[in-house]
Amino acid sequence: MRDGLQLTGKQLSSERKVAVVRELLRLGVPSIEVGSLARADLVPSMANTLEVIEELTPDERARCWVWVATPRHVQRAVQAGAVNFQYCLSASDNHNKANIGRSTEDSLAAMPQAVEHAHAAGGRIQLCIATAFTCPFDGFVPEQRVLDIAADPRTSGAADIVVCDTLGQAVPTQVSNLITRIVQHTPPRRIVYHGHDTWGLGVANSLAAAAAGAGEVDGALGGLGGCPFAPGASGNAATEDLLFALRPDWLTPDTFARIVELSGELLDELGEPNRSRAAQGARSSATAFPWALAHEKEACR
Repeated sequence: MRDGLQLTGKQLSSERKVAVVRELLRLGVPSIEVGSLARADLVPSMANTLEVIEELTPDERARCWVWVATPRHVQRAVQAGAVNFQYCLSASDNHNKANIGRSTEDSLAAMPQAVEHAHAAGGRIQLCIATAFTCPFDGFVPEQRVLDIAADPRTSGAADIVVCDTLGQAVPTQVSNLITRIVQHTPPRRIVYHGHDTWGLGVANSLAAAAAGAGEVDGALGGLGGCPFAPGASGNAATEDLLFALRPDWLTPDTFARIVELSGELLDELGEPNRSRAAQGARSSATAFPWALAHEKEACR
């Protein structure tokens, strides 16, 4: 709901966003990033994020995250009722300046204060490392650069580390190697993998991340997504594709069918194409296959 909606031509009302979040949580999706505190003039689709947070119940907020990049962002989100914060910075200095307007070092220096605000509110904070593999301005990002950020004492208050293939240019061996090294050489924290499908490897990279020790992967419905400050970044790995590949315990064919339908409704509303291969497969006429929508409809007769 954050990265997925950043570049859409149409914007969703706060009421519609809340309805989608509630439906996904009801279906069993464990956590959702509901929006960001990015400047509304630069990312207008995120302008109503605080309204969305305020509308959610405390139980719902406990399963929702909000993107932040400064201590002030955390304070504003806390006032709206948020308790989970994804503090983002880039491994690449030039992308950090384009995305956040400051150097990576400045973002690192400010993180302890952001952690303090989050913990004072009884919340959790993640360290999100964007451009962990490649940068649109600088090219290849050395693994050691990412490891140094993950091991920096100023990030010690983070409960999780989110490793981002912002441009979708990584391959499974790179993802596996980096996450393995983070697990082995930085303080123990849950690893979250955030991938894009620019080069068609969103699912493969997510599977590699999980096998290497990531405890969570994320995606966007229908493969929506992209970064307005990262030329070349296309849609995220599709949530439907990730669910079909990973089969979490809470997922059933009925639940999957509803998520595919919800995604289709949302994409039609936004006027966006559906890039999910699993959603396309689910709409086949394979009535004997339990994950196909036709099978669900046949079973209901």
